[in-house]
Amino acid sequence: MSPANKRAVFRSLHDNGCFVIPNPWHVGSARYLEGLGFKALATTSAGFAHAEGLPDGAHTCDQVLAHFTELAAATALPLNADFENGYADDLGKLAENVARCIETGVAGLSIEDATGNDANPLYNFDTALARIKATRKAIDASGCDVVFTARTEGFIRGRPDLDETVKRLKAFADAGADCLYSPGIKTREQIEATVKAVGPKPINFLNSNAFGFTVTDLANMGVRRISVGGTLARVAMNAFIKSAHEIAENGTFTSFAGVITNAELNGFFQKARKET
Repeated sequence: MSPANKRAVFRSLHDNGCFVIPNPWHVGSARYLEGLGFKALATTSAGFAHAEGLPDGAHTCDQVLAHFTELAAATALPLNADFENGYADDLGKLAENVARCIETGVAGLSIEDATGNDANPLYNFDTALARIKATRKAIDASGCDVVFTARTEGFIRGRPDLDETVKRLKAFADAGADCLYSPGIKTREQIEATVKAVGPKPINFLNSNAFGFTVTDLANMGVRRISVGGTLARVAMNAFIKSAHEIAENGTFTSFAGVITNAELNGFFQKARKET
C-alpha cells in the first residue's frame, strides 16, 4: 500500500468509533501486530530506545527518522510517528524536521509540548501554541494528508493540572491539530473532560495500566484512539529480565516452559513476508 493510501486509511479510522493503535518497537513486533488484525500502528520512543540499550530520548533525530522509515516500510498498515518535540526548539528547524518525518512514509505524527529540560518541563503556553501552528503549516506545505496529533505532557512531566491540560488541548485543536493527546490522565473525569473540550475532534488515550479501562469503557467515554506507549516493549523486556535472572541466580530454566517455538515464529514470519 502506498503512503498516500495508508494516510487515507489512517484518517478514516479517526472519523468514528474507537480503535487500538498498538506500539511496536522493531520490525518483528510490527509484523506480528499486523498479523493479529490491528488496523494501524504507532512507534514508541521508549520501546525503541530500550531495545537499543538507551534511555528514552537518547536517540538523535536522524536515528529516529531511520527507525520510522524502516517501520513504515515493514507492513501495509498506517504508522503514526512519536516525534516527541520535533527535535528542535527553533520553529524553522521544527518545520524542517516535520517535513523530514513526513518523507519517511508515516501516516501520522505527534508533536508534544515537552522541552526535554527537567527544570522547565513544558514550553510556555504561547510557545507551545506557536509550535503547533508551525507543525500544521509544515504538514500543509508538504501536500501530504498526514494526521497531526498534538500532545500536552503535563501529567507525565510533573505538572498534572487538568485545567491547564484542557486549555492547551483546546488551543491545539483550534490551531489545526487533527487528534489530541494528554498522556498520563487516568480517571474517568479527566478523560471525559478532554473529550468534551476538543470534540468532535478525536482524543488518543494512553492505556498502559493492567487495571485500566477496557476498549468498550473508553469508547463509551468518547475516546476515538487507544495507544499503549512503550508497555508492550516493557512486557517483552520484563519476561526476558525475569528469565535471565532465574538462569543467573538459580541455574534453572523453568521460565522457558510454554514459550512459543522457533518453528511457530518461523512459520508466522514466513507468511508475513509473503503478504507484505
